[in-house]
Amino acid sequence: MRLYNSPISGNCYKVRLLLAHLGLPYETSFVDAVDRTQKRDELDGLSPSRRVPTLVLDDGRPLAESNAIVWYLGEGTRFVPGDPYARAQMLQWMFWEQYDHEPAIAVLRFLKTYSGRPDWYEAQREHLYKRGVKALDAMEQHLKGRDWFAGDEMSLADIVLYAYTHAADEGGFDLEPYPAVRAWLSRVAAEPGHVPIDA
Repeated sequence: MRLYNSPISGNCYKVRLLLAHLGLPYETSFVDAVDRTQKRDELDGLSPSRRVPTLVLDDGRPLAESNAIVWYLGEGTRFVPGDPYARAQMLQWMFWEQYDHEPAIAVLRFLKTYSGRPDWYEAQREHLYKRGVKALDAMEQHLKGRDWFAGDEMSLADIVLYAYTHAADEGGFDLEPYPAVRAWLSRVAAEPGHVPIDA
């Protein structure tokens, strides 16, 4: 398999983290996630949005969008609960991550740490920070009294939410007020097969 990848992207990290847990071999092709002027012709026909991550399977079929890739790779593994309700909860949190979590926490991280445009960061900081705090509050409430987001074991929901949450400080978020989230981050990082974002 070939992963079109940016090392700093949390969306790409989700895929790399799951691939590491599953012990699946793959190659990478670098795509610059910071320089948005890049034409990305290599992704024509592979990704509807010409974004990373995009995974080309062994048989040449492409698959784009991080959570779709993670779902494809994770199906039939220990990271997808067998119980239908727990599985639906996992999907709930995966959808929520892309709709409520990533657009605030990931975008503010990019603007503050990687864009090179402090004016962009300042223009959106207040709005995105409020959205990010709301997302972190929801995670904290859900994790009180439980170890994982869905079911009794680590699932794909934990993998996708870990990617940007563990780097939330790069967007200016303080995780000190979130003890349940911090404990969960430690549990995810302690799982066998875990790799850091810069591995």
